[in-house]
Amino acid sequence: MIKALFVTHTAAPSGAELHLVQLVAALRNVEVATAFTEDGPIAERMRAHGVETTIIRNDFDSRAMTIAGSGPVGLVKGFFALLRLGSALGSVTRRSAASVLVAESTKALVMGAVAARVARVPLVWQVRDRISAEYFGRALAPLVRVFGWAVSDAYIANSRSTLSSLIRWRKPALVAYPGVEIDGGRPRPSQRSPEKTVVVVVGRLTRWKGQDVFLRALAEVAVRPAHVYLVGGTFFGEEPFRDELQRLAGDLGLPVTFTGHVDDPTYYMRQADILVHCSVIAEPFGTVVVEGMNAGCAVIASQPGGPTEVVEPGVNGLLVDAGDRAQLTAALDQLIGDPDLRRRLSSAAPARAAHFDVNDAARDVAGFLDALVATSHRGGVMHVRS
Repeated sequence: MIKALFVTHTAAPSGAELHLVQLVAALRNVEVATAFTEDGPIAERMRAHGVETTIIRNDFDSRAMTIAGSGPVGLVKGFFALLRLGSALGSVTRRSAASVLVAESTKALVMGAVAARVARVPLVWQVRDRISAEYFGRALAPLVRVFGWAVSDAYIANSRSTLSSLIRWRKPALVAYPGVEIDGGRPRPSQRSPEKTVVVVVGRLTRWKGQDVFLRALAEVAVRPAHVYLVGGTFFGEEPFRDELQRLAGDLGLPVTFTGHVDDPTYYMRQADILVHCSVIAEPFGTVVVEGMNAGCAVIASQPGGPTEVVEPGVNGLLVDAGDRAQLTAALDQLIGDPDLRRRLSSAAPARAAHFDVNDAARDVAGFLDALVATSHRGGVMHVRS
């Protein structure tokens, strides 16, 4: 049995890290260990699952090295600090007897580039962000793509959209959608009348997630819903945007409840008639879209990106162009005003969500890692899967 060491730079409970917990818990026929550069909620969850967990202490906050806020000097300093951490990670990899290292973020990839060489194991880049100008800037995105291609032995991408943003030449790759735990269709309230409709938006409160666009679109609908839940917290200095959203909701007179971070937003999804995903740039995947469908919501999601690989428009949800407020208002009007359409879409949604079972994703990842390790031992070339 192979042993995979998953490494990430943060233990904060954001989307990628929460999915990592689900994936690790679902993996079979793979021994798992994890490494973090800080302690926190996700590391605690790993320990609760009985996963071997190591904290690599460091003298700088790797989360503070952001693309928008660090500037060139900060990015260079952060890059070399991550390289130094890679040496410590290499020692952890050797002590744990891991046979493959999986980098869960771009920062983890920098550490992994050193660690994999020190430990002489394959390095897999689990890519959860589109490597594009919208996320990394025009100058940095090409450098990240080239660096990732040069140092990693294989990719695991969270969607075909994400995979398309990488350099694919001679690189083994797997598309493994972030899975959800399929719940078998637990009872939920029936779709309500237009004036009693409940709408939910789930996601970190950050500008690219588009909650401000949603609020402005909602203010223009013909029939306002009875209640709106904005479910999600803030990380990495995003509190001013949360305050801006709260002021905007008040100024527009919208019936909005800000819940803050919620470990499991399923409760709010099951109380809602409509779930809105409103990212203003291409979403790498959009796990919340699948979660909303699994909960039996009528879903509106933004395109392009991962949601186009999930939603079949008019069959189990609706798609709108990212950042297009008029389209979002029209879609909200359509669903709020037509309970029969909501019932049809929400009835079809759980069957579509079942295509994204976390156990299927875990099986594919386990098989991919096993084949990669076997190939590296033979010195061969692994076939690309996508």
